[in-house]
This record gives sequence, structure tokens and C-alpha cells, in this order.
Amino acid sequence: MLPDTAKEKPKRGKVVSVGDGKQLDNGSRAEMTVKKGQEVLFTSYAGTEVKVDGKEYIIMDESDILAIIE
Repeated sequence: MLPDTAKEKPKRGKVVSVGDGKQLDNGSRAEMTVKKGQEVLFTSYAGTEVKVDGKEYIIMDESDILAIIE
């Protein structure tokens, strides 16, 4: 048992860009379900943090997203 204070809280962020989708075994691309501008929840260990022009971004797989906030 872990106390509530020890549990990781999901982080919230805004999608600023999306890729072409994951390449499938047959060579086609899977359609992305997340779209630019949507707010999402993800775990604090998801993706890779990068800095571009002084701004911090996280690059992650779509599978790292826990939920899309509408």
C-alpha cells in the first residue's frame, strides 16, 4: 500500500504538433487519434524532454498519453 502522497499524479499538457503515425508491419501508417491543440494527461515518466529556443517540450509516443481532455 502506498499513501496518496507517494502516488504519481498525471501531468497535463497541450499538443503542439503530431507526427504521421506509427508505421505498421504492412508499411502503412496508423491514424493518429490525438490532434494538435488538444489537452492531454500523461505520466511524469512519459517521453523525452527537450529544449528548443528556450522552451521545454516533451516528445512522446501516442501510447504514452493517458487521456484526452475535452
